[in-house]
Amino acid sequence: MTGGVCVVHLLRNSFRYAARQDWEKVAKALRPVCTAPTEEAALERFVEFSDAWGGKYPAIVRLWEAAWAEFVPFLRFDVEIRKIVCTTNAIESINARIRKAVRARGHFPTDQAALKCVYLAVMSLGPTGTGRKRWTMRWKAALQAFDITFDGRLTAGRR
Repeated sequence: MTGGVCVVHLLRNSFRYAARQDWEKVAKALRPVCTAPTEEAALERFVEFSDAWGGKYPAIVRLWEAAWAEFVPFLRFDVEIRKIVCTTNAIESINARIRKAVRARGHFPTDQAALKCVYLAVMSLGPTGTGRKRWTMRWKAALQAFDITFDGRLTAGRR
């Protein structure tokens, strides 16, 4: 998100203020805020969250209120893009594979060599090649949404 707050970090920071036994309940109460179709709907869901949890966790309410203006641009994205942004497992998996490839190589003589290493790590996504197939299946809908949202810039580099 350009200039926006990272939704994943906003959610994770919310859990810093909640007791461990309430994490699942707080996450369930915040989910409608993040999945709301419009800013107005998100605000209504946030008021519901505030009414339910504001007494016990006022710091979470303040955290979201302070980040609200930066959170709202996230709601303009397609639902499929929002799913990918909020599903950190797929992103963290890719980051782990990139780190592993870079660590195995050591150093790079040029920036181009480093970019090539990262590109090859992302394109393979697994030593047997099956990782790439699984990855692309999870991301198909999101890739289409990204391509439409960003007017073909995603596929332009692959022609």
